Amino acid sequence: MIFRTQLLVLLFCFSVLTAHAAKIAKTAGISRLGYAIQMGAFSDVKNAERFSAKLQSKGIEAFYFRKDNGMYAVRFGDFSTKEKARTEAKKLVAERLIDSFYIAPPNEVVFSRSKGPGWQKPQPDEIRKPSPSLQPIVPKEDIEKPTPKTVSKERDMGAIAARTAERFVGIPYRWGGDNVIEGMDCSGFVRAVYNLCGLSIPRTSSDQFKAGESVSKADLMDGDLVFFGSSADKINHVGIYVGGGRFVHAPRRGEEIRVTEVNESYFEKRFVGARRYFQ
Repeated sequence: MIFRTQLLVLLFCFSVLTAHAAKIAKTAGISRLGYAIQMGAFSDVKNAERFSAKLQSKGIEAFYFRKDNGMYAVRFGDFSTKEKARTEAKKLVAERLIDSFYIAPPNEVVFSRSKGPGWQKPQPDEIRKPSPSLQPIVPKEDIEKPTPKTVSKERDMGAIAARTAERFVGIPYRWGGDNVIEGMDCSGFVRAVYNLCGLSIPRTSSDQFKAGESVSKADLMDGDLVFFGSSADKINHVGIYVGGGRFVHAPRRGEEIRVTEVNESYFEKRFVGARRYFQ
């Protein structure tokens, strides 16, 4: 009897450890983003694109996005402390790769609403005057604009990811400069969106599909990633679900980010599955 009880306990412990290991495997490649470096602002998206490509050519994974005030900013990096981020930024300034910067803190909510007047966190004193060579336009911040708030509830982050994705609609997006590989724009786009929401996810669509929790098509929620391809082993496209049966995605290299129906004939036939990263 004692032996049987001990055996049952061991089996229970084994099942718990197995489930825990499976959960860790599913979340492999997903982590909280630390401090990031943000470069000034550009009035022309092509300038932001060229600057991102310049950083990428140096091995720096950078992306650009449109702020609420209509200006474009470039962001890159994942540092454990603000001091490490500042040290790296100063190094890049010394190397003349950047001329101005802002250290973005972890969990900073860049966008939280789909409509309404824009707001941005006031730029701190570490913003320096940009040089004429890069020609970024640094707008004067409105001191009456409220500071973005940190959102602690995970269930709210999916909605914020969806609203963030919608902010990219209409932007001609190119991920990886001139060296981008087939299908990297779509996965680079969703990675950039999640980065702005404080979460680092794998870079390629196939690795993104392997991470997170599996979600059925009927249970899709804002912020979930939807994947397309010929099979689970051959994922070639990904987008961010934004509700109402729609998802935001980068169709192909150099084209504008757009909204498409999940059940549109082309994508319905190629739908492979969905993943959720915010619980």
